[in-house]
Amino acid sequence: MPIALISEPACRLHEMGSHHPEQPARLDSIQNRLIASGLDMVLLHYDAPRASLDQLTAVHDEDYVKTIFQAAPEQGLVWLDGDTAMNPHTLDAALHAAGAAALGVDLVMRGEADQVFCNVRPPGHHAERHRAMGFCIFNNVAVGAYHALNRYRLERVAIIDFDVHHGNGTEDIVLGDPRILFCSSFQHPFYPGTGFDTEADNIVNIPLPRLTDGAQYREAVLQAWIPRLEAFAPQLIMVSAGFDGHRDDDMAQFNLLDSDYAWISEQIIQLARLSGQGRIVSCLEGGYELRALARSVEAHIKALL
Repeated sequence: MPIALISEPACRLHEMGSHHPEQPARLDSIQNRLIASGLDMVLLHYDAPRASLDQLTAVHDEDYVKTIFQAAPEQGLVWLDGDTAMNPHTLDAALHAAGAAALGVDLVMRGEADQVFCNVRPPGHHAERHRAMGFCIFNNVAVGAYHALNRYRLERVAIIDFDVHHGNGTEDIVLGDPRILFCSSFQHPFYPGTGFDTEADNIVNIPLPRLTDGAQYREAVLQAWIPRLEAFAPQLIMVSAGFDGHRDDDMAQFNLLDSDYAWISEQIIQLARLSGQGRIVSCLEGGYELRALARSVEAHIKALL
């Protein structure tokens, strides 16, 4: 069955300044690469809906959601933290980005697609239950995961986060929930400075030093993640797909290559086939060198295919 691609034009209207690394061109670079590679022709295309208030408040405090709605400016930029701003289109983009994850869950649970890639922004994995940070407004993967738990009564959902930054927001939301196994790999010490000392039964963090290459990364994943994920037997896998650990991306200091993102994607699809009927919903997180980002997403989707 083809993979579904969820996107939304509104996500290109969210801008935080011409020099901000989290820019609309990220989505265009991915889309152009998919067209050039021919993958675009074999994907099922969907427009992302807006997340509902119930979907948002399943993972965020209601007061926080209200604050974000109230903060949306009519013009100019409003900064939520030193890295994260809203322009007049940001709220709509963030609602669609979170809604994409929920739609992705609907598609795989209804059997309309086996895997889904959400080419949307702003990203989400730094958004905590009550705080925006790190370019993130709403936690997209968490919205998708809890939508799966609440609507489809799944008992076990895994969230795999291979962004170069720790998914502190996702950890904050799912910490202690035995229905979710959260696996995050990240450069340490590095932004946001969390995750290296977490002790929780449902959290498997892999802090790795700067200059980590593909061989070191693969060994760490095979030792730390795979046995836990196989034992957990997830019925659905949500992916925080961050590609900023690429060697060409100067936002961090990992030395991963396109082939390493293909490899981790292959591990994920094998795990999904063992216990989850192949169901995967992958959401774009980081990745800021546009050519490396586009190639890595292509490798990710090809591996899922």
